[in-house]
Amino acid sequence: MEGGAAIRDKAISIVKEAVKEDKAGNYETAFTLYMQSLDHFKCYLKYEKNPRMQDTIKGKFNEYLERAEELHKIVAEQKNATDQATESGNPEAMKARPGSNGAATTNAGGSTSKEDSAEQLKMKQQLGGAIVTEKPNVKWSDVAGLDLAKDALKEAVILPVKFPQFFTGKRKAWSGFLLYGPPGTGKSYLAKAVATEADSTFFSVSSSDLVSKWMGESEKLVNNLFSMAREKAPSIIFIDEIDALCGARGESGESEASRRIKTEILVQMQGVGSDSAGKVLVLAATNTPYSLDQAVRRRFDKRIYIPLPEAAARAHMFKVHVGETPHDLTNEDFESLGVQTPGFSGSDIDHVVKDVLYEPVRKTQEATHFKTVTKEEDETKEYYVPCSPGDPSAWASTLDELASLGYADRVMPPPITLGDFKKILLRARPTVAAADLEVHERFTKEFGEEG
Repeated sequence: MEGGAAIRDKAISIVKEAVKEDKAGNYETAFTLYMQSLDHFKCYLKYEKNPRMQDTIKGKFNEYLERAEELHKIVAEQKNATDQATESGNPEAMKARPGSNGAATTNAGGSTSKEDSAEQLKMKQQLGGAIVTEKPNVKWSDVAGLDLAKDALKEAVILPVKFPQFFTGKRKAWSGFLLYGPPGTGKSYLAKAVATEADSTFFSVSSSDLVSKWMGESEKLVNNLFSMAREKAPSIIFIDEIDALCGARGESGESEASRRIKTEILVQMQGVGSDSAGKVLVLAATNTPYSLDQAVRRRFDKRIYIPLPEAAARAHMFKVHVGETPHDLTNEDFESLGVQTPGFSGSDIDHVVKDVLYEPVRKTQEATHFKTVTKEEDETKEYYVPCSPGDPSAWASTLDELASLGYADRVMPPPITLGDFKKILLRARPTVAAADLEVHERFTKEFGEEG
Protein backbone atom coordinates (compact mmCIF):
# COMPACT_ATOMS: atom_id res chain seq x y z
CA MET A 1 0.00 0.00 0.00
CA GLU A 2 3.08 2.26 0.19
CA GLY A 3 2.88 2.98 -3.55
CA GLY A 4 -0.82 3.78 -3.20
CA ALA A 5 -0.18 6.20 -0.32
CA ALA A 6 2.44 8.02 -2.39
CA ILE A 7 0.01 8.40 -5.29
CA ARG A 8 -2.74 9.64 -2.92
CA ASP A 9 -0.41 12.22 -1.34
CA LYS A 10 0.67 13.41 -4.78
CA ALA A 11 -2.98 13.74 -5.87
CA ILE A 12 -3.84 15.79 -2.76
CA SER A 13 -0.81 18.02 -3.31
CA ILE A 14 -1.79 18.70 -6.93
CA VAL A 15 -5.46 19.36 -6.13
CA LYS A 16 -4.43 21.91 -3.48
CA GLU A 17 -2.49 23.78 -6.17
CA ALA A 18 -5.51 23.50 -8.49
CA VAL A 19 -7.84 25.06 -5.90
CA LYS A 20 -5.32 27.85 -5.27
CA GLU A 21 -5.09 28.69 -9.00
CA ASP A 22 -8.89 28.38 -9.33
CA LYS A 23 -9.47 30.96 -6.58
CA ALA A 24 -6.90 33.26 -8.19
CA GLY A 25 -8.83 33.15 -11.46
CA ASN A 26 -6.10 31.28 -13.38
CA TYR A 27 -8.65 28.92 -14.85
CA GLU A 28 -6.56 27.32 -17.58
CA THR A 29 -3.76 26.41 -15.13
CA ALA A 30 -6.33 25.23 -12.59
CA PHE A 31 -7.99 23.02 -15.22
CA THR A 32 -4.65 21.36 -16.09
CA LEU A 33 -3.89 20.72 -12.41
CA TYR A 34 -7.36 19.29 -11.74
CA MET A 35 -6.88 16.88 -14.64
CA GLN A 36 -3.49 15.78 -13.29
CA SER A 37 -4.97 15.18 -9.84
CA LEU A 38 -7.83 13.13 -11.33
CA ASP A 39 -5.30 10.86 -13.07
CA HIS A 40 -3.55 10.27 -9.73
CA PHE A 41 -6.80 9.71 -7.81
CA LYS A 42 -8.00 7.14 -10.36
CA CYS A 43 -4.66 5.34 -10.17
CA TYR A 44 -4.85 5.38 -6.34
CA LEU A 45 -8.29 3.73 -6.43
CA LYS A 46 -6.62 0.62 -7.91
CA TYR A 47 -4.61 0.29 -4.68
CA GLU A 48 -7.25 1.25 -2.10
CA LYS A 49 -9.16 -1.79 -0.78
CA ASN A 50 -11.20 -0.08 1.98
CA PRO A 51 -14.77 0.38 0.60
CA ARG A 52 -15.48 3.46 2.74
CA MET A 53 -12.25 5.13 1.65
CA GLN A 54 -13.05 4.22 -1.97
CA ASP A 55 -16.47 5.91 -1.66
CA THR A 56 -14.85 9.02 -0.17
CA ILE A 57 -12.27 9.24 -2.95
CA LYS A 58 -14.91 8.65 -5.64
CA GLY A 59 -17.03 11.46 -4.18
CA LYS A 60 -14.07 13.85 -4.29
CA PHE A 61 -13.16 12.60 -7.77
CA ASN A 62 -16.63 13.47 -9.10
CA GLU A 63 -16.52 16.86 -7.35
CA TYR A 64 -13.17 17.75 -8.96
CA LEU A 65 -14.29 16.34 -12.33
CA GLU A 66 -17.39 18.58 -12.34
CA ARG A 67 -15.26 21.62 -11.52
CA ALA A 68 -12.76 20.70 -14.26
CA GLU A 69 -15.59 20.45 -16.80
CA GLU A 70 -16.89 23.87 -15.69
CA LEU A 71 -13.39 25.37 -16.08
CA HIS A 72 -13.04 23.74 -19.50
CA LYS A 73 -16.21 25.55 -20.63
CA ILE A 74 -15.05 28.86 -19.09
CA VAL A 75 -11.64 28.64 -20.81
CA ALA A 76 -13.30 27.73 -24.14
CA GLU A 77 -15.70 30.70 -23.84
CA GLN A 78 -12.84 33.06 -23.00
CA LYS A 79 -10.87 31.92 -26.03
CA ASN A 80 -13.95 32.21 -28.24
CA ALA A 81 -14.60 35.73 -26.97
CA THR A 82 -10.98 36.68 -27.66
CA ASP A 83 -11.18 35.26 -31.18
CA GLN A 84 -14.41 37.16 -31.89
CA ALA A 85 -12.93 40.40 -30.57
CA THR A 86 -9.92 39.93 -32.86
CA GLU A 87 -12.08 39.12 -35.84
CA SER A 88 -14.44 42.05 -35.27
CA GLY A 89 -11.62 44.35 -36.28
CA ASN A 90 -10.84 42.27 -39.36
CA PRO A 91 -13.92 41.48 -41.53
CA GLU A 92 -11.86 39.49 -44.05
CA ALA A 93 -10.60 37.18 -41.31
CA MET A 94 -14.17 36.82 -40.08
CA LYS A 95 -15.31 35.67 -43.54
CA ALA A 96 -12.40 33.32 -43.93
CA ARG A 97 -13.11 31.40 -40.71
CA PRO A 98 -15.77 28.67 -40.87
CA GLY A 99 -18.37 29.13 -38.19
CA SER A 100 -17.20 32.68 -37.49
CA ASN A 101 -20.75 33.96 -37.00
CA GLY A 102 -20.44 32.90 -33.36
CA ALA A 103 -21.75 29.36 -33.82
CA ALA A 104 -19.53 26.40 -33.16
CA THR A 105 -18.23 24.59 -36.25
CA THR A 106 -20.40 21.63 -37.20
CA ASN A 107 -18.92 18.46 -38.68
CA ALA A 108 -20.54 16.14 -41.21
CA GLY A 109 -22.12 14.03 -38.48
CA GLY A 110 -24.02 17.02 -37.11
CA SER A 111 -22.09 17.32 -33.82
CA THR A 112 -20.01 20.39 -33.04
CA SER A 113 -16.22 20.30 -32.82
CA LYS A 114 -16.50 21.66 -29.27
CA GLU A 115 -18.79 18.82 -28.32
CA ASP A 116 -16.43 16.31 -29.91
CA SER A 117 -13.38 17.66 -28.09
CA ALA A 118 -15.25 17.77 -24.77
CA GLU A 119 -16.44 14.18 -25.24
CA GLN A 120 -12.95 13.04 -26.17
CA LEU A 121 -11.52 14.85 -23.17
CA LYS A 122 -14.03 13.15 -20.86
CA MET A 123 -13.09 9.73 -22.25
CA LYS A 124 -9.41 10.42 -21.80
CA GLN A 125 -10.19 11.33 -18.20
CA GLN A 126 -11.89 7.96 -17.78
CA LEU A 127 -8.87 6.16 -19.24
CA GLY A 128 -6.31 8.31 -17.44
CA GLY A 129 -6.31 5.99 -14.44
CA ALA A 130 -5.33 3.09 -16.70
CA ILE A 131 -1.87 4.62 -17.17
CA VAL A 132 0.50 3.13 -14.61
CA THR A 133 2.45 6.17 -13.38
CA GLU A 134 4.16 4.42 -10.45
CA LYS A 135 6.41 1.47 -11.26
CA PRO A 136 5.19 -1.73 -9.49
CA ASN A 137 8.84 -2.50 -8.50
CA VAL A 138 8.71 -6.10 -9.74
CA LYS A 139 11.94 -7.01 -11.53
CA TRP A 140 12.58 -9.86 -13.96
CA SER A 141 14.60 -11.59 -11.22
CA ASP A 142 11.55 -11.54 -8.91
CA VAL A 143 9.63 -13.77 -11.32
CA ALA A 144 10.47 -17.38 -10.49
CA GLY A 145 11.10 -19.66 -13.48
CA LEU A 146 9.30 -18.86 -16.76
CA ASP A 147 12.65 -18.13 -18.44
CA LEU A 148 11.34 -18.63 -21.98
CA ALA A 149 8.35 -16.34 -21.33
CA LYS A 150 10.63 -13.67 -19.84
CA ASP A 151 13.02 -13.89 -22.78
CA ALA A 152 10.12 -13.60 -25.25
CA LEU A 153 8.74 -10.56 -23.41
CA LYS A 154 12.16 -8.89 -23.31
CA GLU A 155 12.40 -9.47 -27.06
CA ALA A 156 8.95 -7.93 -27.57
CA VAL A 157 9.19 -5.06 -25.09
CA ILE A 158 12.81 -4.03 -24.51
CA LEU A 159 14.56 -4.55 -27.86
CA PRO A 160 12.23 -2.44 -30.09
CA VAL A 161 12.63 0.56 -27.76
CA LYS A 162 16.38 0.27 -27.09
CA PHE A 163 17.43 -0.90 -30.54
CA PRO A 164 14.89 0.29 -33.13
CA GLN A 165 17.52 -0.17 -35.86
CA PHE A 166 17.16 -3.95 -35.42
CA PHE A 167 13.63 -3.84 -36.80
CA THR A 168 13.95 -2.90 -40.44
CA GLY A 169 12.76 -4.44 -43.69
CA LYS A 170 10.60 -7.49 -43.06
CA ARG A 171 11.70 -7.81 -39.42
CA LYS A 172 8.84 -6.30 -37.36
CA ALA A 173 8.38 -6.04 -33.61
CA TRP A 174 5.63 -8.17 -32.07
CA SER A 175 2.32 -6.31 -31.83
CA GLY A 176 0.22 -8.81 -29.85
CA PHE A 177 1.33 -11.00 -26.96
CA LEU A 178 -1.05 -13.40 -25.16
CA LEU A 179 -0.21 -15.01 -21.81
CA TYR A 180 -2.47 -17.94 -20.95
CA GLY A 181 -2.49 -20.65 -18.31
CA PRO A 182 -4.20 -21.78 -15.10
CA PRO A 183 -5.15 -19.19 -12.46
CA GLY A 184 -2.40 -18.09 -10.09
CA THR A 185 0.59 -18.99 -12.27
CA GLY A 186 2.00 -15.47 -12.49
CA LYS A 187 0.57 -13.97 -15.70
CA SER A 188 -0.36 -10.66 -14.05
CA TYR A 189 2.91 -10.74 -12.08
CA LEU A 190 4.82 -10.98 -15.36
CA ALA A 191 2.88 -7.95 -16.60
CA LYS A 192 4.00 -6.04 -13.48
CA ALA A 193 7.60 -6.94 -14.32
CA VAL A 194 7.04 -5.60 -17.85
CA ALA A 195 5.62 -2.36 -16.40
CA THR A 196 8.69 -2.02 -14.16
CA GLU A 197 11.39 -2.94 -16.65
CA ALA A 198 10.03 -1.45 -19.89
CA ASP A 199 10.87 2.12 -20.76
CA SER A 200 7.38 2.59 -22.21
CA THR A 201 4.00 4.03 -21.23
CA PHE A 202 2.08 1.19 -19.58
CA PHE A 203 -1.73 1.04 -19.78
CA SER A 204 -3.37 -1.51 -17.46
CA VAL A 205 -7.04 -1.98 -18.36
CA SER A 206 -9.84 -4.37 -17.49
CA SER A 207 -13.36 -4.83 -18.84
CA SER A 208 -14.71 -2.31 -16.30
CA ASP A 209 -12.52 0.42 -17.84
CA LEU A 210 -13.92 -0.14 -21.33
CA VAL A 211 -17.55 -1.14 -20.81
CA SER A 212 -20.11 1.67 -20.57
CA LYS A 213 -23.87 1.63 -20.06
CA TRP A 214 -24.27 4.23 -22.83
CA MET A 215 -24.81 2.96 -26.36
CA GLY A 216 -21.74 3.45 -28.55
CA GLU A 217 -19.50 4.78 -25.78
CA SER A 218 -17.61 1.50 -25.19
CA GLU A 219 -16.32 1.42 -28.78
CA LYS A 220 -15.22 5.05 -28.43
CA LEU A 221 -13.38 4.19 -25.20
CA VAL A 222 -11.52 1.40 -27.02
CA ASN A 223 -10.72 3.78 -29.88
CA ASN A 224 -9.48 6.44 -27.46
CA LEU A 225 -7.37 3.90 -25.56
CA PHE A 226 -5.47 2.94 -28.70
CA SER A 227 -5.24 6.61 -29.78
CA MET A 228 -3.69 7.53 -26.42
CA ALA A 229 -1.29 4.57 -26.71
CA ARG A 230 -0.16 5.79 -30.13
CA GLU A 231 0.23 9.35 -28.86
CA LYS A 232 2.36 8.16 -25.93
CA ALA A 233 4.29 5.51 -27.91
CA PRO A 234 6.32 3.47 -27.23
CA SER A 235 3.56 2.00 -25.10
CA ILE A 236 2.08 -1.26 -23.85
CA ILE A 237 -1.63 -1.96 -23.39
CA PHE A 238 -2.15 -4.73 -20.84
CA ILE A 239 -5.66 -6.27 -20.82
CA ASP A 240 -6.16 -8.66 -17.92
CA GLU A 241 -8.84 -11.36 -18.28
CA ILE A 242 -9.29 -10.48 -21.94
CA ASP A 243 -11.83 -13.30 -22.33
CA ALA A 244 -14.33 -11.09 -20.45
CA LEU A 245 -14.18 -8.64 -23.37
CA CYS A 246 -13.45 -10.89 -26.31
CA GLY A 247 -15.43 -14.10 -25.94
CA ALA A 248 -16.48 -16.00 -29.06
CA ARG A 249 -18.90 -14.04 -31.22
CA GLY A 250 -22.31 -15.53 -31.82
CA GLU A 251 -22.43 -17.38 -28.51
CA SER A 252 -25.74 -17.40 -26.65
CA GLY A 253 -26.38 -14.38 -24.51
CA GLU A 254 -24.01 -12.12 -26.46
CA SER A 255 -25.29 -8.56 -26.55
CA GLU A 256 -25.02 -6.09 -29.40
CA ALA A 257 -22.77 -3.87 -27.25
CA SER A 258 -20.41 -6.78 -26.57
CA ARG A 259 -20.17 -7.62 -30.26
CA ARG A 260 -19.39 -3.99 -31.13
CA ILE A 261 -16.60 -3.81 -28.51
CA LYS A 262 -14.98 -6.95 -29.93
CA THR A 263 -15.22 -5.57 -33.45
CA GLU A 264 -13.56 -2.31 -32.39
CA ILE A 265 -10.75 -4.18 -30.57
CA LEU A 266 -10.18 -6.28 -33.70
CA VAL A 267 -10.03 -3.19 -35.89
CA GLN A 268 -7.66 -1.39 -33.56
CA MET A 269 -5.36 -4.40 -33.09
CA GLN A 270 -5.23 -4.86 -36.85
CA GLY A 271 -3.91 -1.29 -37.10
CA VAL A 272 -1.42 -1.47 -34.23
CA GLY A 273 1.35 -3.10 -36.23
CA SER A 274 1.20 -0.74 -39.21
CA ASP A 275 0.10 2.64 -37.85
CA SER A 276 2.44 2.72 -34.86
CA ALA A 277 5.40 0.99 -36.51
CA GLY A 278 5.74 -1.59 -33.75
CA LYS A 279 5.68 0.96 -30.95
CA VAL A 280 2.40 -0.21 -29.41
CA LEU A 281 2.28 -3.72 -27.95
CA VAL A 282 -0.97 -5.32 -26.80
CA LEU A 283 -0.24 -7.65 -23.90
CA ALA A 284 -3.15 -9.74 -22.64
CA ALA A 285 -3.75 -12.51 -20.10
CA THR A 286 -6.46 -15.17 -19.81
CA ASN A 287 -7.23 -18.31 -17.83
CA THR A 288 -9.60 -19.61 -20.53
CA PRO A 289 -7.90 -19.33 -23.94
CA TYR A 290 -10.49 -21.48 -25.73
CA SER A 291 -13.21 -18.96 -24.88
CA LEU A 292 -11.46 -16.24 -26.88
CA ASP A 293 -12.94 -15.26 -30.21
CA GLN A 294 -10.92 -16.91 -33.02
CA ALA A 295 -10.30 -13.62 -34.82
CA VAL A 296 -9.03 -12.02 -31.59
CA ARG A 297 -6.79 -15.00 -30.92
CA ARG A 298 -5.23 -14.63 -34.38
CA ARG A 299 -4.40 -10.98 -33.66
CA PHE A 300 -1.92 -12.17 -31.01
CA ASP A 301 1.11 -13.20 -33.02
CA LYS A 302 2.81 -14.55 -29.88
CA ARG A 303 0.90 -16.90 -27.55
CA ILE A 304 2.83 -18.13 -24.50
CA TYR A 305 1.71 -20.83 -22.06
CA ILE A 306 2.39 -19.97 -18.40
CA PRO A 307 2.35 -23.37 -16.65
CA LEU A 308 2.43 -24.34 -12.99
CA PRO A 309 5.88 -23.67 -11.48
CA GLU A 310 8.53 -26.38 -11.25
CA ALA A 311 10.08 -27.40 -7.89
CA ALA A 312 12.99 -24.92 -8.15
CA ALA A 313 10.59 -22.07 -8.99
CA ARG A 314 8.32 -23.03 -6.07
CA ALA A 315 11.32 -22.96 -3.70
CA HIS A 316 12.18 -19.47 -4.96
CA MET A 317 8.58 -18.34 -4.42
CA PHE A 318 8.58 -19.58 -0.82
CA LYS A 319 11.76 -17.62 -0.18
CA VAL A 320 10.48 -14.45 -1.86
CA HIS A 321 7.14 -14.50 -0.02
CA VAL A 322 8.80 -15.02 3.40
CA GLY A 323 11.08 -12.09 2.59
CA GLU A 324 12.63 -10.30 5.57
CA THR A 325 10.26 -11.85 8.13
CA PRO A 326 12.44 -13.45 10.89
CA HIS A 327 12.89 -17.17 10.21
CA ASP A 328 15.44 -19.94 10.72
CA LEU A 329 15.00 -21.74 7.39
CA THR A 330 18.03 -22.64 5.27
CA ASN A 331 18.26 -22.78 1.48
CA GLU A 332 17.93 -26.57 1.77
CA ASP A 333 14.68 -26.10 3.73
CA PHE A 334 13.23 -23.92 0.97
CA GLU A 335 14.29 -26.48 -1.64
CA SER A 336 12.54 -29.23 0.33
CA LEU A 337 9.36 -27.11 0.45
CA GLY A 338 9.51 -26.78 -3.33
CA VAL A 339 9.76 -30.57 -3.68
CA GLN A 340 6.86 -31.15 -1.24
CA THR A 341 4.37 -28.97 -3.13
CA PRO A 342 3.81 -30.48 -6.63
CA GLY A 343 0.79 -28.99 -8.39
CA PHE A 344 0.84 -25.76 -6.34
CA SER A 345 0.49 -22.52 -8.26
CA GLY A 346 2.22 -19.28 -7.32
CA SER A 347 -1.07 -18.09 -5.82
CA ASP A 348 -1.36 -21.30 -3.74
CA ILE A 349 2.15 -20.77 -2.38
CA ASP A 350 1.34 -17.16 -1.55
CA HIS A 351 -1.69 -18.31 0.50
CA VAL A 352 0.38 -20.97 2.30
CA VAL A 353 3.06 -18.44 3.27
CA LYS A 354 0.46 -15.93 4.47
CA ASP A 355 -0.94 -18.63 6.77
CA VAL A 356 2.54 -19.58 7.98
CA LEU A 357 3.37 -15.95 8.77
CA TYR A 358 0.62 -16.03 11.42
CA GLU A 359 1.96 -19.17 13.14
CA PRO A 360 4.43 -17.25 15.37
CA VAL A 361 1.59 -14.88 16.35
CA ARG A 362 -0.63 -17.83 17.26
CA LYS A 363 2.18 -19.35 19.35
CA THR A 364 2.57 -16.05 21.19
CA GLN A 365 -1.17 -15.84 21.90
CA GLU A 366 -1.26 -19.40 23.25
CA ALA A 367 2.03 -19.24 25.19
CA THR A 368 2.11 -19.96 28.93
CA HIS A 369 5.86 -19.29 29.31
CA PHE A 370 8.28 -16.68 28.00
CA LYS A 371 12.00 -16.01 28.15
CA THR A 372 13.94 -12.75 28.14
CA VAL A 373 16.16 -11.91 25.15
CA THR A 374 18.04 -8.88 23.80
CA LYS A 375 18.76 -7.67 20.27
CA GLU A 376 22.27 -7.28 18.92
CA GLU A 377 21.69 -3.66 17.95
CA ASP A 378 20.49 -2.70 21.45
CA GLU A 379 21.48 -5.07 24.26
CA THR A 380 20.22 -2.69 26.94
CA LYS A 381 16.55 -3.32 26.14
CA GLU A 382 14.87 -6.61 27.04
CA TYR A 383 12.26 -8.42 24.94
CA TYR A 384 10.01 -11.35 25.80
CA VAL A 385 9.72 -14.33 23.46
CA PRO A 386 7.36 -17.32 23.96
CA CYS A 387 9.09 -20.63 24.75
CA SER A 388 8.33 -24.13 26.02
CA PRO A 389 7.91 -24.65 29.80
CA GLY A 390 11.00 -26.89 29.73
CA ASP A 391 13.33 -24.12 28.53
CA PRO A 392 15.95 -23.34 31.25
CA SER A 393 15.22 -19.58 30.88
CA ALA A 394 11.42 -19.94 30.92
CA TRP A 395 9.17 -18.01 33.30
CA ALA A 396 5.40 -18.32 33.53
CA SER A 397 3.17 -15.63 32.04
CA THR A 398 0.63 -15.03 29.26
CA LEU A 399 0.29 -12.41 26.55
CA ASP A 400 -2.67 -10.78 28.31
CA GLU A 401 -0.77 -10.59 31.61
CA LEU A 402 2.23 -8.93 29.97
CA ALA A 403 -0.07 -6.44 28.19
CA SER A 404 -1.86 -5.59 31.45
CA LEU A 405 1.53 -4.86 33.07
CA GLY A 406 2.40 -2.43 30.27
CA TYR A 407 4.91 -4.69 28.49
CA ALA A 408 2.92 -5.22 25.26
CA ASP A 409 5.57 -3.46 23.16
CA ARG A 410 8.28 -5.82 24.45
CA VAL A 411 6.64 -9.07 23.36
CA MET A 412 8.22 -10.51 20.21
CA PRO A 413 6.88 -13.49 18.22
CA PRO A 414 9.40 -16.30 17.58
CA PRO A 415 10.97 -16.77 14.12
CA ILE A 416 9.23 -18.92 11.50
CA THR A 417 10.40 -22.54 11.44
CA LEU A 418 10.25 -25.40 8.95
CA GLY A 419 7.80 -27.05 11.37
CA ASP A 420 5.38 -24.14 10.86
CA PHE A 421 5.37 -24.84 7.11
CA LYS A 422 4.87 -28.57 7.63
CA LYS A 423 1.88 -27.88 9.89
CA ILE A 424 0.18 -25.63 7.32
CA LEU A 425 0.99 -27.93 4.38
CA LEU A 426 -0.87 -30.78 6.08
CA ARG A 427 -4.15 -28.96 5.32
CA ALA A 428 -3.16 -27.00 2.18
CA ARG A 429 -4.28 -28.27 -1.22
CA PRO A 430 -3.48 -27.10 -4.77
CA THR A 431 -6.36 -25.29 -6.47
CA VAL A 432 -5.67 -26.19 -10.12
CA ALA A 433 -7.39 -29.40 -11.25
CA ALA A 434 -5.73 -31.91 -13.58
CA ALA A 435 -8.56 -31.41 -16.10
CA ASP A 436 -7.76 -27.69 -16.29
CA LEU A 437 -4.12 -28.45 -17.03
CA GLU A 438 -5.13 -30.83 -19.83
CA VAL A 439 -7.18 -28.06 -21.47
CA HIS A 440 -4.23 -25.65 -21.47
CA GLU A 441 -1.80 -28.29 -22.70
CA ARG A 442 -4.16 -29.15 -25.57
CA PHE A 443 -4.47 -25.44 -26.47
CA THR A 444 -0.67 -25.16 -26.46
CA LYS A 445 -0.35 -28.04 -28.93
CA GLU A 446 -2.94 -26.44 -31.21
CA PHE A 447 -2.21 -22.72 -31.02
CA GLY A 448 0.49 -21.77 -28.50
CA GLU A 449 4.05 -22.36 -27.40
CA GLU A 450 5.74 -23.29 -24.14
CA GLY A 451 6.78 -20.49 -21.78
